[in-house]
Amino acid sequence: MHRIHLCPADLRFPVARGNDLLSAAAETGIRVPVACRNGVCEICEARLISGQALNTRNQQPIPTGERLMMCRTQALSDIELEIPAVMATGMYQPKVYMAKVVDVSAISHDVHRVELKLPRRRDVGFHAGQYLSVNLPDADPCYFSIASSPAEDNIVLHIQAAPDWVSAQKVIDALTSGEEIMVELPHGKACLAAAPDKPLVLVAAGTGFAQMKSLVEYLKTTNFRHTVKLFWGVRKQEDMYLRSLAQQWHDEWGAFTFVPVIGDDEDNDWGGHHDQLVRAVLASGADWSNVEVHASGSPAMVYSLMDALTEAGLPEGAFLSDVLEYAPRA
Repeated sequence: MHRIHLCPADLRFPVARGNDLLSAAAETGIRVPVACRNGVCEICEARLISGQALNTRNQQPIPTGERLMMCRTQALSDIELEIPAVMATGMYQPKVYMAKVVDVSAISHDVHRVELKLPRRRDVGFHAGQYLSVNLPDADPCYFSIASSPAEDNIVLHIQAAPDWVSAQKVIDALTSGEEIMVELPHGKACLAAAPDKPLVLVAAGTGFAQMKSLVEYLKTTNFRHTVKLFWGVRKQEDMYLRSLAQQWHDEWGAFTFVPVIGDDEDNDWGGHHDQLVRAVLASGADWSNVEVHASGSPAMVYSLMDALTEAGLPEGAFLSDVLEYAPRA
């Protein structure tokens, strides 16, 4: 095995002898632009900064400083490549697109599944776990996690819109009108540009499950070698709107564990169940010094969880949540 270092994204991945660099990157979830896979289109072009590499088309070594096609290159040592087309977390700049609404359907009493089609989808980059904004005329942007993985053709959202939630209901009304809508993406740094080299703990409250769905479905397309444990907390049984999907992951993927956490008192406000979800996570027995945690939910839940886990030994940098960015502590 050799180690490949991609700059400027600062991403690393292993490659086995005989495997091409493009395939090895894909196995770890790194998104390299690709079309033909035989070295003709030159979309997967990179430049060799250091190390020894072989051009499999002519079986000749590639000189340092020369360009190469990752689909036609094998590593003969640890190597470093320059490939500006590969983005790391936070490197994608948000752009505005007009999206066609493909489908809007209810998947629970107050959650809608929304499917959007973007023009030139291959040119729209985002990482698993990022989110977008829906920009309606004369209204503030509304932000929603992307529930689909970057590999899917269309983008899926889970939008909770109870009858008394005016802003969310306005978005649903606009989506069902048949008109194109303006979206801006991607946003968020609590995402995965590559599969991490440690176990993952995912914690979601309510429709925070959408972000976790993107992460799980992304990881399932990689050669992820560690465990994934998902905790999903809701107030009532009917709020767990895709429990069957999470259970399916649990049943079919040996490395995956699903832990539902359902409030036992319908009269309590959701804030009363934060401790219940945090206790369930703490009781999992994870080695908190060697995991990565992704959390999605209200700021109160996220900060309660972060405080508990860092006290239990989780390194501060191993806790990721968009709440830390859009609702920082004073």
